[in-house]
Amino acid sequence: MKHSGFISLFILLAAMLVNAQSVTFDKFFIDKTMRIDYYHIGDSKSEFITLDKIYQYGTWGGSLTNLVDNFNNGKYYFKIYDAATKTLIYSKGFDSYFGEYKTSDDGLNGIKKTYHESAIIPNPKEKIIFAVETREKDNSLKEFYRTEIEPSDMYIIKDPVKDKTVKVVESLKSGDPHVKVDVVILGEGYTASEEKKFNNDLARFTKTFFNQEPYKSNKDKFNVYGVFKASEESGADEPDHNSFKKTILNTTFCSLGSERYLLTEDNKTMRDLASNVPYDAIYIMVNHKRYGGGGIYNLYCTYTSDNQWHEYLFLHEFGHSFAGLADEYYTSDVSYNDFYPKGVEPVEPNITALLDKTNIKWKQYLTHGVEIPTPWEKALFDSTDLAWQKIRREQNNKIAELKRNKAPESEVNKLQNEYDAKDREHQKWIDQYFQKSKFHNMAGAFEGAGYASKDLYRPMLDCIMFSKGKKPFCKVCEEAIKRVINYYSE
Repeated sequence: MKHSGFISLFILLAAMLVNAQSVTFDKFFIDKTMRIDYYHIGDSKSEFITLDKIYQYGTWGGSLTNLVDNFNNGKYYFKIYDAATKTLIYSKGFDSYFGEYKTSDDGLNGIKKTYHESAIIPNPKEKIIFAVETREKDNSLKEFYRTEIEPSDMYIIKDPVKDKTVKVVESLKSGDPHVKVDVVILGEGYTASEEKKFNNDLARFTKTFFNQEPYKSNKDKFNVYGVFKASEESGADEPDHNSFKKTILNTTFCSLGSERYLLTEDNKTMRDLASNVPYDAIYIMVNHKRYGGGGIYNLYCTYTSDNQWHEYLFLHEFGHSFAGLADEYYTSDVSYNDFYPKGVEPVEPNITALLDKTNIKWKQYLTHGVEIPTPWEKALFDSTDLAWQKIRREQNNKIAELKRNKAPESEVNKLQNEYDAKDREHQKWIDQYFQKSKFHNMAGAFEGAGYASKDLYRPMLDCIMFSKGKKPFCKVCEEAIKRVINYYSE
């Protein structure tokens, strides 16, 4: 029986190896990009997809080796099958704006909404099956959309004419996009007269990026491009200030009702702009002083260029969009409801529901002898931070009221400066509080993460995914980022 089992296992592994070897780029793809645009429609209880347009253009910016995504991250997966053999030839996990909307009050109340999305894949040689899967409540994946695409279809838009007003800047060029992480930074809310500022901001944030580990040690694995198209007006929409601007990407604060959440629903324009270069990841650099940003896994991230926390925003939001890292904070207001269902292990690598204390997902990084869960000094932190969150809301509401009522700029600036100073002081308190903790720099399982004070845990007391300021990623987040870097650069 043991011998038979060994043979069966050997046959299974051999079959898996043959299948893996059969998914070679040249067998199934040509070195061009296919963009599948579609509409994602529904609410918390139902969702469906309708195809929009398909494009073929440029060169493929992704890996020629790693074609099937085995990270098991994201609320959705799109999967590409060879239609003739039914072989899985490409896949990618991702999150979406629609996926977040599902957990909002409107989504839960049955208000259906439509979002435009894209799947970026290497251009197939033959007919493919394009399938989309969503996660059930237990985080298992279930297919809910499938269609066939024939690459020779005359309705596929081939090599669309590029916008001649777009300018591309190579901020860092390390080599062949097939073996590099290709990052594109799109300028948003920069007018024609602010092109020099865009170039300076691009250089400044490229420097910020490679001053931070693990990007610093892997700089030679990246290409960074800036893409500039002038907006009619500077900035972004601020609905709570009754301020709306004509910008290229139509970004807006107050997305999903959160005053600091800065996103765009204009996926088509974003993809058109990004298509001027090969890319694996999209940044949107918003020309604004207000604190705001957002990051959605394998979609895009946004950040404001001139806020006092601009470096943190730049790195934190990219942690979401590039590596699928979860927010580790839990005291701030968010627009989600039950974003992580109780009793279900999150797919993100840096938070856990701790359903199995002996087999925690970052077990190899735990500090020797640390207690699990780790009994950190949580009560004082919670009371102090929640008190600050109340002050923060009140002051931000007051600033918004002054701006809506067209108060003198000097009055607004005075209140804004007072708020900024208090925000810095509170963050200083957090940093000092953690530095004094007996668990400082230890890896364990610290309760409070993923917008939940109870039943979700983070790896270390502090991290860029937890609080603001100049600080490292925790070891778990850093290793997760490294895995994604290697995925694209192998």
